Amino acid sequence: MNDYLVPAQRSGISTGGLPWLLGMNGSPDSTATNGLSPYHKENCHRLEYLVERQQQLCGLSGNILRAVGNGARMSIEECQHQFRMSRWNCSTFSNTTSVFGDVLSVKSRETAFVYAISSAGVAYSVTRACSKGELTECNCDNRVHLRKPRKNWQWGGCSEDIHYGEKFSRDFVDAKENPDSAEGLMNLHNNEAGRRLIRSQMQRVCKCHGMSGSCSVRACWRKLPPFRAIGDALNNRFEGASFVKVVEKRRRRVKKLRAAIRDLKQPNRTELVFMEESPDYCERNETLGVLGTRGRLCNRGSFGLDGCRLLCCGRGYQTRVREVDEKCKCRFVWCCNVVCETCRYKREEHVCN
Repeated sequence: MNDYLVPAQRSGISTGGLPWLLGMNGSPDSTATNGLSPYHKENCHRLEYLVERQQQLCGLSGNILRAVGNGARMSIEECQHQFRMSRWNCSTFSNTTSVFGDVLSVKSRETAFVYAISSAGVAYSVTRACSKGELTECNCDNRVHLRKPRKNWQWGGCSEDIHYGEKFSRDFVDAKENPDSAEGLMNLHNNEAGRRLIRSQMQRVCKCHGMSGSCSVRACWRKLPPFRAIGDALNNRFEGASFVKVVEKRRRRVKKLRAAIRDLKQPNRTELVFMEESPDYCERNETLGVLGTRGRLCNRGSFGLDGCRLLCCGRGYQTRVREVDEKCKCRFVWCCNVVCETCRYKREEHVCN
């Protein structure tokens, strides 16, 4: 399945990253992800939230949409970890196909991050599914074995095929974007930035072979990093995201993204880009699905984003003391149990007004 299928015409639909795959109940459609069902192609064509090209790719394997859904779920969890102490904490909503509300309708830094982490999550999950043998269309990356061996080690083992994961993510995720619109160009750029980041973070792991642990031969292979490392790296790029605008070259009539301010450097393909300033996340906005920061816990001693001064947006905070029960005085009992007592503590919390 190196070339997949004949590319279908792109759709202009943009639904706010991959989290729409989680649907109404937080998991992909069971009829589409059942690898044992002989009718998975028909099921894929019944999924109205997929555009035509995605339905075609879904039909290639009974397990492919499961991998995509796992990637979407992993991306949401990572987004919520990275923004847990920010004014916008990547909050999601149940019982709706717009998982993040309409906040992604603003072409902001936060939208850029969501698209990048979603695209990366699909590439990551599909790559991992390949190496586990869960997809019949791919397996290990044997191309590294063709490289020349190094002086003290050589390529071997099962390298995870990030090239396949990238290619599938590009084909599947990007299918929903319109490259002729400003929103589509921005989303496509950030999708690619997320995918390229994984490739740059791939790790080399090695294992020794030889008599009595002599390590006369060392075989190495490429492995995916922890997804937390991808989230951390994307968060760093979030802070340095580039403000861009769309320009059209008159001769070719090709639209491209360029720095919105002339003196700023042009963003490369690994950087995040945005086109609009972020909305006010301090106050509740029902239209966009912004929850505001009232009632959020803050850190009184911090001068960072989690500090009460910034998180509470100058409204001040209240301090409350509540009693909590936690396990304590744990001891190991042979064999093989850990026995703990329950202790009651008083905990001081600070809550934004």
